[in-house]
Amino acid sequence: MGNVKFNDLKITKIEIFNLSVPLVKPFTISLGVERNAPNTAIKIHTNQDGLYGVGEASPTSFITGDTQESNFVLAKMLAQLIKGKNPLEIENRLYELNRELKLNPTIISAFDMALYDILGKYTNMPLYALWGGKNDRVITTDMTVGISSPEEMANEALEFKNAGFPAIKVKLGEGTEIDVARIKAIREAIGMEIPLRIDANQGWDTVTAINTLNQLAKYNIEHCEEPILRWNNSDLAIVKSKSPIPIMADESVFDHFDAYRLASMKACDYFNIKLAKAGGLNSALKIISIAESAGIKSQVGCMLETRLALTALTHLVVARKNIVHFDIDSALYLSEDPVTGGITYGDNGNIFLPDTPGIGADFNQTYLDKMEKAIID
Repeated sequence: MGNVKFNDLKITKIEIFNLSVPLVKPFTISLGVERNAPNTAIKIHTNQDGLYGVGEASPTSFITGDTQESNFVLAKMLAQLIKGKNPLEIENRLYELNRELKLNPTIISAFDMALYDILGKYTNMPLYALWGGKNDRVITTDMTVGISSPEEMANEALEFKNAGFPAIKVKLGEGTEIDVARIKAIREAIGMEIPLRIDANQGWDTVTAINTLNQLAKYNIEHCEEPILRWNNSDLAIVKSKSPIPIMADESVFDHFDAYRLASMKACDYFNIKLAKAGGLNSALKIISIAESAGIKSQVGCMLETRLALTALTHLVVARKNIVHFDIDSALYLSEDPVTGGITYGDNGNIFLPDTPGIGADFNQTYLDKMEKAIID
């Protein structure tokens, strides 16, 4: 069967899966500990034979305020809202979803991905091509050292350096003395050449942030993510003005509305864009537009997504040169890989994006069949 005409395409069925993937080991940041990826997979089917889209939600309750359990319930509600409607009318579908559900961007991001996946497959184009990009960028991810003792963190950073990763991200946020000791130990282990990126995950107050950042300046720190509480934008601007290290907004920039406010306040040097925070690709593209207009560069980051959502994220990197830093490492912390197709990881942190239509990745059906499931048809 050929393409159903644009105006005649309809959503016929939506499958929702609790996609739980264990981590290789627990991962600790200043806000909490993660032991598995408690994700939600979405599959949106259409009335064109074989045409469906896939998406993934990766909640982090102490950041995004949702859980796998809440997303599973909300996904059923959202599925009822768009069933029977045209998936190619993405702006209309996302308007309906965001009007119905406030402050839950993670599950909306899964629907957003699936809708874009359908559009790409329907037009036989990779997502980056739909956005005018070209698959010609060299993309290398950093790797992240979670919070533990200075010695353990130094050993892990050395492992990442020896594996060839071009930059190392270090989780901090527990106080000046211990955080400086962690970076000092890491630098003694790996040397000064490889860039370090630090992330306090809102762990410092304003005075501590300024003091700590000034003490860390001599250690060749590329940038610092979210040094203070996410709502305190006015103090973030103060920290930026007094810090010798560039400041990146992460938890304080969920969507394009946050991006506009932070840019207006000159509160940061970078935005960190995550699909789970932004509510998907549509909002992420708007954040990038604001960044470009304000002269702010961007990084893409992740929660605990599989290669499915990370492939969608990589399409953004290929399509938008404003994204200059790449933190696309979460799949490397998973003990299992439930995804077929999609990005592949090469030596030295290199990431390769296929030219397959749509997202270019799918979930292994055998893996999904083991998961709790709901069908809206």
